[in-house]
Amino acid sequence: MPVASLSEYLDTRRAQIDAALTRFLPAAPDCPPGLEAAMRYSLDAGGKRLRPILALAAAEAVGGSSGHTEQAVAAALPAACAVELIHTYSLIHDDLPAMDDDSLRRGRPTNHVVHGEGLAILAGDGLLTEAFALLALEPREPELASRKIRAIQVIASAAGACGMVGGQAIDLQAVGSATSFDEQSLQDMHARKTGALIRAAAVAGAVMGGGTDAVIRAVEEYGRQLGLAFQIVDDILDVEGDAQALGKTAGKDARAGKPTYPSVYGLEASRRLAAERHEHAIAALRPAGLQQSRLADIASWVVKRSN
Repeated sequence: MPVASLSEYLDTRRAQIDAALTRFLPAAPDCPPGLEAAMRYSLDAGGKRLRPILALAAAEAVGGSSGHTEQAVAAALPAACAVELIHTYSLIHDDLPAMDDDSLRRGRPTNHVVHGEGLAILAGDGLLTEAFALLALEPREPELASRKIRAIQVIASAAGACGMVGGQAIDLQAVGSATSFDEQSLQDMHARKTGALIRAAAVAGAVMGGGTDAVIRAVEEYGRQLGLAFQIVDDILDVEGDAQALGKTAGKDARAGKPTYPSVYGLEASRRLAAERHEHAIAALRPAGLQQSRLADIASWVVKRSN
């Protein structure tokens, strides 16, 4: 995939993912129109598409060493889209009145503001379930069945009670505890809530791309470090950013009394921690010879982003 810059690469991959999401989640004649509209409302809102791009970049990186880059990317595309369906469901539920009670997401009114709380809950449920239907169905080549099973396990574990959902539960319990939350608890919460699905996206891409166990382990450690870097930067932007640039409400964590990296470490130390996680992510790629891949470029983009 010859491109001139990371920006062009990201734009190209986003377009590829958006087209695939339309193809993999078409209008369903048996789906109630209101539910379908609610699901599409959040899925079609765009966003960075970081997680599915990571899956494709990981597949591309591991496939490049065997000369089968495009085949690897094609094999990983359904898993990439499934991860985005899961991520979008998590945002819908995260914004609900019983959770963060937010009114802005990806630059638009949140799902429950537009479609009502009941349909928003069901839209999230629908996206989550459709993600696993997609993972089970695509790609259809029999020789990829064992990779699909492994990718399903990786993604399910990251999205479930010991991963993203568990992190959200910790987050709910942490409201009002910004001054008493210790550093290890903060890292554990974000490794689950945000980091788990980022790590799983990269790992699933490497698995579907045909990476060896050693390469997959390297990508997994990269994803672990990148997930924490992403959350640290997110916390910094929640303090320093504005709603228009972020596409979501700024400063809400501080107002809710939630523990964040700036509240525990301070802004300058948080910036240093993000830089350290970035360095660790790049270091994790070196044993697999992937330090010059797009995965490394994406890690740099994550820590330098402004939204």
